[in-house]
Amino acid sequence: MHEHYTYWLINILTIIFPFLLSFDRKVAFYKSWSKLWPGLLITGLFFIGWDILFTAKGTWSFSNRYITGIKPLGLPVEEWFFFLAIPYACVFIYDCLLAYFPFRKKADRAWPVFVVLGISLLVIGLVFYQKAYTFSSFTLCGIALLIVYLLRKKISLFRADAFLVMFLVSLIPFFIVNGFLTALPVVMYNDAENLGIRLYTIPFEDTFYGMLLMLGNVAIMEWIRGRKQL
Repeated sequence: MHEHYTYWLINILTIIFPFLLSFDRKVAFYKSWSKLWPGLLITGLFFIGWDILFTAKGTWSFSNRYITGIKPLGLPVEEWFFFLAIPYACVFIYDCLLAYFPFRKKADRAWPVFVVLGISLLVIGLVFYQKAYTFSSFTLCGIALLIVYLLRKKISLFRADAFLVMFLVSLIPFFIVNGFLTALPVVMYNDAENLGIRLYTIPFEDTFYGMLLMLGNVAIMEWIRGRKQL
């Protein structure tokens, strides 16, 4: 296969197995598609806007060697699809956890983690305000965690404990997928705009960029689910 399709291949391998397993009888994730799409659209538009801005500013860039070269609004089309593939796979993990483990049957004691982590990320982001990627990823993720905590009664189906377990589980495919993207590299980062801390070849900031992406999708889906039950 021509190497210009490398990013497409990574995206497809990310989503293909969660998609096929969506028809598992116990999880039946396909039944949640109508609740999932609004979150994919809303968070996707936000992240694509963020991506377009930071690509234009040179915070990160993409190697022409591993993409097809189609760039709507200056952003590789593969990157647009990334914001479908990654959230779909992660929300699928969240629903699998709810289906196979009794999260719904016990008290959710993970909310304090949201508060502590949210405040910590917000403070660190503000300390490093001069570094665009550090500031934006940390502060936005911190604010989002605190907002979800404050709105927890409005999105009562959202499980903080299941979300955190999902996040930890998703770190495995995260390191595989992001490892390929940053090691080849498909995506290149301007280290002047981040802390310069790498987890293998992955900027540390990517961890909370990913958490924010997952959080937006899960929270919106659970809010819609809750409204459907009223």
